[in-house]
Amino acid sequence: MLRHYFASTGTGSDLGTAPLSLHAISRFPVPAPEQLPDDIRARLLKVQEKSGFVPNVFLVLARRPDEFRAFFAYHDALMDKPGGLSKADREMIVVATSAANQCQYCVVAHGAILRIRAKDPLVADQVAVNYRKADITPRQKAMIEFAMTVAFEAYAVDEPHIENLKQHGFSEEDVWDIAAIAAFFGMSNRIANVTNTRPNDEFYTMGR
Repeated sequence: MLRHYFASTGTGSDLGTAPLSLHAISRFPVPAPEQLPDDIRARLLKVQEKSGFVPNVFLVLARRPDEFRAFFAYHDALMDKPGGLSKADREMIVVATSAANQCQYCVVAHGAILRIRAKDPLVADQVAVNYRKADITPRQKAMIEFAMTVAFEAYAVDEPHIENLKQHGFSEEDVWDIAAIAAFFGMSNRIANVTNTRPNDEFYTMGR
């Protein structure tokens, strides 16, 4: 049950339950299950059924339902769509840019997903520390290089950046996707850092 999961998140008296964890998952209050709108509660249950746990970002963002819906609608549109970027490519962008933004939650959570998507237990750590030395393709390195430019120097993006990506086989739609993922997770990194969202313990061992 979702109540059982909330009881284990260390959110304290806001949920009317004693915390079972030594660490709170956020510096902001997390709503109790019965306080959530039906559609958000249903989404949390669906995620828990699929993954075996509820990623803490869902619980943290649930305190603002309209933003929760908008956030995950855009997230799903970017990360679950078909196209020239594989699901592993998309997660690779998240891990690299999140590491540069020093976002612990996103590096740990999306690093776990990357290991699973890539079927490689080493790649996430390599990309997070230094993607230039990671065991990835030149195409993926060009993709991340552009994503990092978008994340930190978007004002400098010009035609040579686009042409370089095209030379590596990326389409215009792929270029848009790389930019959008870097931009979206730039926002996500900042929210996670400000809220001090703690990665679930389960993420650390996934895909190892």
